[in-house]
Amino acid sequence: MSTNTTIEDDIDDAAATVGSVWPVHSFVTANPLSGFENLPFGEAVTQATSLLGGRGYPSPETFRAALDGDRIDRERLDAELAARGFDDDPDALLDRMDVDVESDATDPVVERAERVLTKWLSAFLDEGRAKWSMPDREDGFYEAFRTVAAFDGDVPDDGVVASLPETPVAAIEAALEPYPESQYVPIFEEQLAALPGWTGLIKQRAADGGAWQSAHPITLAEYVAVRLSLLDGFGVDIEPSTGPDSTGADPGDELAEAFLSAWEASYRAELVEGVAAESRSLSDGEPGDRPDAQLVFCIDTRSEPIRRHVERAGDYETHGYAGFFGVPMEYREYDAEVSVDACPPILDAQHRVSEVPADRDGQASHDRWTGLQTAAETVVDALRSNPAGAFGFVESAGGGYGAALAARTLLPGRVRDLLRSADDAVPADHEFCEQVVDHQHTYAGDLPVGLTREERVEYAATAFDLMGWESFGRLVAFVGHASETANNPYDSSLDCGACAGNPGGPNARVLAAICNDAEVRAALRDRGLALPVDTVFVAGEHNTTTDEIELYGDVPESHAADLERLRADLAEARESAAAERVASTDADAAASVRETEKRAADWAETRPEWGLAGNAGFVVGPRGLTSDLDLDGRVFLHSYDWSTDADGDALEAILTGPMVVTQWINAQYYFSTVDNAVYGSGSKVTQNPVGNVGVYQGNGGDLMTGLPHQSVMADGDDPYHQPLRLSTVVHAPVERVTEVVTSHEGVTELLDNDWLSLTVVDPTQDHRAFQYERGANWQPMSESAPAEQAEPVAPMVADD
Repeated sequence: MSTNTTIEDDIDDAAATVGSVWPVHSFVTANPLSGFENLPFGEAVTQATSLLGGRGYPSPETFRAALDGDRIDRERLDAELAARGFDDDPDALLDRMDVDVESDATDPVVERAERVLTKWLSAFLDEGRAKWSMPDREDGFYEAFRTVAAFDGDVPDDGVVASLPETPVAAIEAALEPYPESQYVPIFEEQLAALPGWTGLIKQRAADGGAWQSAHPITLAEYVAVRLSLLDGFGVDIEPSTGPDSTGADPGDELAEAFLSAWEASYRAELVEGVAAESRSLSDGEPGDRPDAQLVFCIDTRSEPIRRHVERAGDYETHGYAGFFGVPMEYREYDAEVSVDACPPILDAQHRVSEVPADRDGQASHDRWTGLQTAAETVVDALRSNPAGAFGFVESAGGGYGAALAARTLLPGRVRDLLRSADDAVPADHEFCEQVVDHQHTYAGDLPVGLTREERVEYAATAFDLMGWESFGRLVAFVGHASETANNPYDSSLDCGACAGNPGGPNARVLAAICNDAEVRAALRDRGLALPVDTVFVAGEHNTTTDEIELYGDVPESHAADLERLRADLAEARESAAAERVASTDADAAASVRETEKRAADWAETRPEWGLAGNAGFVVGPRGLTSDLDLDGRVFLHSYDWSTDADGDALEAILTGPMVVTQWINAQYYFSTVDNAVYGSGSKVTQNPVGNVGVYQGNGGDLMTGLPHQSVMADGDDPYHQPLRLSTVVHAPVERVTEVVTSHEGVTELLDNDWLSLTVVDPTQDHRAFQYERGANWQPMSESAPAEQAEPVAPMVADD
């Protein structure tokens, strides 16, 4: 019989095909097929269809709409179809495309077992919402289930579950006794894929740890043990299937791949043509005057429109940088019960940064108000949920609740104004608190509190190196971002993905504090960075729902007028950006700011903003490449100057970090669009939040794993998001990009397997564009014709 280690290793291997799922309160966009990224895209979606049941390509109706809307170049489409042996008319081929995914009906006995399992999973994994907690959670999921199973009338009195062994591995061995060890991994794979939402959440929680996992631990082995024991008790045969059909790709999928590739190539050609043209213009230009201010935004696609409008509002320069601003930290706000990760999920936090009060009067005012709020909420919550007082509370308070409900429904903007006025009267955390940025020689758990001088210098230098900065204005603003929404379980999906689904303002404040530090500034100058003595750094936060940008803190009197002018121009930029935003919602553009505020406050608004819907491109290069282009809020923009990156370290950091994260985001939006029922989370109207960790569709079952229908669909089955794989465009010598790509197997795997595309606009080769082909070869791109069916060329090397 297998050892404990062997069984647990087999379970980990089997779990690779199920993507990690983050709690909904800290929603992280990730590729739901991340476990298949070692396979070519077409093969991956075929296997995922067999295992998870989801469709992997857009529907014929989606392709037909793109074709009719001239988003697919017909010459490119003809070339893609011919390359796959299709010579019929595209419209006729769409009629033949079969997108129906056959799925076996769930065994009603299995459903009964899963109802028991998910009932106790939701109770165990609850993160603070349950009034009566499941007992013995501190002992782990398996032991807690052993305790309650005897008292649960839905648990069978037969099989392994009737008398659970002392350990999860023993229970697994007992349930698998009729099966040879060669079938263990296939069995584990199918059982883990049966409820991928719960499995993905457990997988993420067990891998990342955190306060809830420390207090109430759960492992995949415990989950499998309980699941197999229940299935055994219900008499379910768990023999694995023979696996996906490997006889070849479905003709419908081959057709879909041709249409998808042509659509992507059409979009990519337009993007690359614009970047290449601007690259030629940049080479002929002269350095500009010192800007009045420079603003660094997150690379998020929602930053692209506001950056255009900020640049038009005054003599301003904008840059793009990952929204955690390069500081991988765990952050704890003043009065917060727990700290949160404020860095991308591909990184581990390296520091703890906390807020501490610095203004005692402000702290006292804040504490009085929040204390009253907390006390009132506690009393109301107790009255509302206590069985003895709930009915009397409804009788006495029903009128007030009804009036409040009517006001929030009919006058959400007015309600928001009242709440904002109340909030403005109370100091916000960042107004009376300082961040503990300097190293304290203490630890919070495993993390050091604060940053050493050397670490602060390194983070500041890395930021400017990656963005390719050589000159500075009098004001430099690091602008994080967050959303504003009401009654939305998915509100964190609209916050900063680079901050693990949290607001980016705290990270902006940390980097601004670092760069204002006199010792850091001196060290940066010693490194050759031309940092003027009159440059002052400030922090801010962009509200992506309303396009309001709030700048924090004060500046020296010498810069007060600069800051006042910047704030006025940001208000002007907000108005024009909001008008552009509401145009996509059929709202009145003349009252654009008011409309965005109303949508943010409306508790019944299922679509307060579009988030990153529409994302399709990622441009890595100087802002001049895109400043004159209207990219329609569809492109991630990361600042980079190849001429200041002689060793390629900055480019390596971008392609192995932000590019990978943007591919995750892009894949989440893609799959949530092509099959929202399997890879998304369905309509918000019928969702039920579960334990602050996820949502159900209906009253039970599996956790939904992706984005809601309203985040990606315009109406019914009409997608708002155009489901395209990410097109990355890098402005750099092609041989430098080749060196980075070939040095990182994970990046090469994503490119070779067609999970995203990579195009290089090479400024050393007459600004020509080269398309990455399998095996780190490059195909010269024509800027006016469809991609030629030619053999790829070896990487071209520029003359010295």
